Amino acid sequence: MKTSGIFTISLDFERIWGVHDGNPKGYDANIDGVDNAIERLLDTFNEYSIHSTWATVGLLFCKNMDELNNNLPDKIPHYDSALLNAYEYINKHATPNQLKHFSPEVILKISKVTGQEIGTHTFSHYYCSEKGQSIDEFDCDIELAVKIAQKFDLDINSLVFPRNQYNAEYLEVLKKYNITSYRGNEEYWVYRDGFKLDDGYLKRAIRLLDSYINISGYNCLSFKEISNTFPYNISASYFLRPFSNKLKYFDRFKEKRILDSMTHAAKNNLVFHLWWHPHNFGINLENNMSFLLKIMQHYKKLENKYGMTSLNMGEISDLLQERSPK
Repeated sequence: MKTSGIFTISLDFERIWGVHDGNPKGYDANIDGVDNAIERLLDTFNEYSIHSTWATVGLLFCKNMDELNNNLPDKIPHYDSALLNAYEYINKHATPNQLKHFSPEVILKISKVTGQEIGTHTFSHYYCSEKGQSIDEFDCDIELAVKIAQKFDLDINSLVFPRNQYNAEYLEVLKKYNITSYRGNEEYWVYRDGFKLDDGYLKRAIRLLDSYINISGYNCLSFKEISNTFPYNISASYFLRPFSNKLKYFDRFKEKRILDSMTHAAKNNLVFHLWWHPHNFGINLENNMSFLLKIMQHYKKLENKYGMTSLNMGEISDLLQERSPK
C-alpha cells in the first residue's frame, strides 16, 4: 500500500481529569490557560491546514455536576489505589470549578473547525494497566464516552489510552463500539507500557534525553504496518515537550529531533505522529507557539517537496479501510 508521507497530530484534552491524581504544585496555571492555548492552536492549525485528533475525556462533555451525576457508568473502576479514581475525586469535590472540569462549548467549537476530529480519551481518564480495574469496567466507561459524544452529534472513531496505558485485551471493546483506531506506543522499552506515576528515574531520564537526542529511533510506521492491525494502531512518534526555561538552551536539539523525524517520514512515505496535551501550552504560550510554528513551517516545506499530507487519526483510518477493508 503506497501513499505519501502523513503528518498527524493528536492532543490529549483532559483539563483537571488528567492530573487530579498527581497534580503537581503550581499546575493550576496550566489548566487555567487551556482555553487560550486551544484558541491559538485552532488558529494555527487552520492557517497551516493541519488536521488533528482531540482525544477528549468524556467528563468534559458535561456542563455541570448535575449532568455529570446523571451520566455515571453502571460500573466504575476499582483501582487498588483510590487516588487514581476520578469518581473518588468527584466525591471529594462536590462543586468543582466549572472551567477546570467541564468544556462542552469548547468541544463543540473544536469540532466545527475543518480537519479537527473529536476522539475519546475514555470517559473518566481510565487507566487500563492499573491493578484492580477490569475489562467490564472499561467496557462501561467506553460505552458512556461514546454515548455522551453522540448527544453532540459526534461519532467517536479514535481513542487514546490515558497515560498511554495500552492493554491489548481491551481492543475488543474498541471494536464493539466501532472505534477504528487508537494511538499505540513506541516500541522502545521506556515507552512500550505507557506511563505510571511511580515510573522510576531511569525511564524518566531516558525519555527526557530521547526528546533531544535520537535514542529510540524515528518511530514512524508505514501504511502497510498500520493496516496489519485492527483497530488500527496509529502509534506515537514523539511527545512534544513544552517550553522549559531550564532547558531552553537545548531547544535547538529538540527542534532538530522533530524535524529530522518528519523529513524521514516524508521521504519514505511513512506516518509521523506528534502528540501533546493542550494544557502543556497553558503557560509559556508564546514560547510554545513559537516552537510549534517552526514545526508547521517545516511541514509545509515537506508538503511542497514530497507531497506530505496532514490527516487526523479518523481520516487515516478511513483511508486504510477504503484500501484494505477489515
